[in-house]
Amino acid sequence: MKNCWSLVIGLMLIMLLAMASAGPSARQCKTERGLALGACKSVMYGRQPSSSCCKRIRVSHVECICPVLTPSVVALIDINSFVKLIGGCGRRFPHNFKCGSLTIP
Repeated sequence: MKNCWSLVIGLMLIMLLAMASAGPSARQCKTERGLALGACKSVMYGRQPSSSCCKRIRVSHVECICPVLTPSVVALIDINSFVKLIGGCGRRFPHNFKCGSLTIP
């Protein structure tokens, strides 16, 4: 009986880990993008990112943000400023990271 409970608990842990690594849902991504836009709106006007914006940059899921970086959006972004903004907030991406239609140098 003891081995049975150990097996059940082990299987439950495996299921929880699989669910946690599945990534955010479409609804969660929409919420995350809205929060990021609200927190970082001042950056669009040339201001430095606030602490809440930097927090958003650090915790946002790449799979939520990258799909909205279409060629038309990327044409509006100064890539060097974008990379500095992300780096200045403590978020790092590998060299030649592909995010939407944007490749981070």
